[in-house]
Amino acid sequence: MSTQREVRKQAGEVTGSETLRIDAERAEQVVDALNSDLAATYVLYHQLRKHHWNVEGAEFRDVHLFLDEAAEHAEEFADELAERVQAIGGVPHASPAALQEASPVEPEDEDVYDIRTSFRHDAEMYGDIIEALREHVELCDNLGDPTSAEILRENLVHVEEDAHHIEHYLEDDSLVFEGALDR
Repeated sequence: MSTQREVRKQAGEVTGSETLRIDAERAEQVVDALNSDLAATYVLYHQLRKHHWNVEGAEFRDVHLFLDEAAEHAEEFADELAERVQAIGGVPHASPAALQEASPVEPEDEDVYDIRTSFRHDAEMYGDIIEALREHVELCDNLGDPTSAEILRENLVHVEEDAHHIEHYLEDDSLVFEGALDR
C-alpha cells in the first residue's frame, strides 16, 4: 500500500501539455490509444516470456533466443509508450489489473503447449496488435500528434518483423524430421 499522502495525478486524468502544444481533448484520445497499445504490448511481452521459459525440442536454442529478443522488443516499446503517455499529460497504465483491463488482446492460459501451438497464439496476438497500431498511427496523425504517430510507426516495423519471424517458424519446412528423435 502506498504511503503517499497526496495523489499528484489520478489514473485516468489527462491534462495535455502546454509545452508540447497538445490540448487535453486531443491528448485524451491519444492517451487512450497509447494506453491500449501499452496494455496489449505487456500482455504480448508476458506471453513471449512464458514461451521463452517453456520451449523445448531440437530447435530449442534458436527459438529460445528469438523469443527472448522479441520479448525485449516488446518491453522497450512498452517503455516508449508509457513515457509518451506521461509526456502528453496522461497517466500510463502500470498495475497488472489496469493493464489486463485495458488490453484489447487476451493472453494464452497458464498451460504449456507445444511451440507450434504457442507460435500460433503469438501470431494471432501480433496480428491484432498490428491492426490496432495502424489504426492508432492514423488517429494520431488526424489529431495533429505526429510524434506519437512516429513512435508507433517506428515500433510497428519491429512488431511486424517479429510477427514475420513467427510466420517463418510456422512454415512446414524444417531440418528436423518427424520421428527422427524416435531412432
